[in-house]
Amino acid sequence: MAEVKVYEDAIDKGLEGIVACTTKISSIQGNTLTYRGYTIEDLAANSTFEEVVFLLWNDRLPNKSELETLKKDLNTNMKLSGETVSLMKALPAKKAIPMDFLRTVVSSLSMTDADVADNSEPANMRKALRLTGQICSIVAGFDRIRNGQPLVEPKSGQGLGWNFVYMLTGKEPDAELAKNFDTCLVLHADHEINCSAFSARVTTSSLSDIHSAVTSAIGTLKGPLHGGANEQVLRMLQKIGDLEACEEFITQALADKAKVMGIGHRVYKDGDPRAKILRQMSDKLTAKVGKHVLYEMSAKIDDIMQEKKGLMPNVDFYSATVYHSMGFPTDIFTPIFAVSRIAGWCAHIMEQYPNNRIYRPRGKYAGKTGQKFTPLASR
Repeated sequence: MAEVKVYEDAIDKGLEGIVACTTKISSIQGNTLTYRGYTIEDLAANSTFEEVVFLLWNDRLPNKSELETLKKDLNTNMKLSGETVSLMKALPAKKAIPMDFLRTVVSSLSMTDADVADNSEPANMRKALRLTGQICSIVAGFDRIRNGQPLVEPKSGQGLGWNFVYMLTGKEPDAELAKNFDTCLVLHADHEINCSAFSARVTTSSLSDIHSAVTSAIGTLKGPLHGGANEQVLRMLQKIGDLEACEEFITQALADKAKVMGIGHRVYKDGDPRAKILRQMSDKLTAKVGKHVLYEMSAKIDDIMQEKKGLMPNVDFYSATVYHSMGFPTDIFTPIFAVSRIAGWCAHIMEQYPNNRIYRPRGKYAGKTGQKFTPLASR
């Protein structure tokens, strides 16, 4: 029998620093994030979310015709089937945790997808298009259903970000709001081998289908240490209440060894480049809606944590006040994360299939040894 090699020296909690796969999708080097070689600053300033989706899936930016085709295809796929709408209305939306609702509905989509059993590259591209459009509509539709409002159909000729705001609120967003939200989608679209992307790749590695992999990723994103942190940041600010209380709150949190949500990152040690962009957006948007104190509190916490712990904010920290200023309900911040990150998840899933090997790590055993079975009557 061949010897099984176990690399015990590669063990670390959370697999920190362990290289799990080779990827061409995105990269973090120092405090520089790139998608397919383009810096996040360049993309945030110049691209649309649809251009980023095409880039992540095709390893290049689209030409004008390709971009228009993608926008049209995404728009078409935002229209939910009658079966999906019926299921959404049948679920207890008023009581549901939004991410649970999203996870359940996305899982159900495979049952009506004509390509469900086809894992070929063209079929997976079609499913990726459908999922990206559908998740946008499911998140917006969830909030309307729980509030007793009718679903809003997407408008043709508009991008995914514009349509999300329109389907959520029933009102056409102005150009500034649409642009800012589109930038948020760009910033959240992918992030190397993050927790949910890894979850999606592990599921894919068993040669399961794309819907199963995305469902795994949604379940992973739900956690407060991953996508759920943005919601917790706003709740923390609301709990603190005012600018003067920030230092006492953070000092006590550090004394209690409590986690300050949205602060620190496993990979970035010199600052998350996405947080820098969102900080500027938060400054402007909170002032515009008369809630600049939320930005001031965030900036104060940012400064305190850098001074006392040498820790800097991650993408969740300022996205909380950005989304709040846009008028989005706090408990759908994480589902909104999924509206963007589906682009990255699908990219990782489609990259995993052609160069696959099932993930099967080993565990370093630290339990009892030499145990002998005792008959039931003698225990």
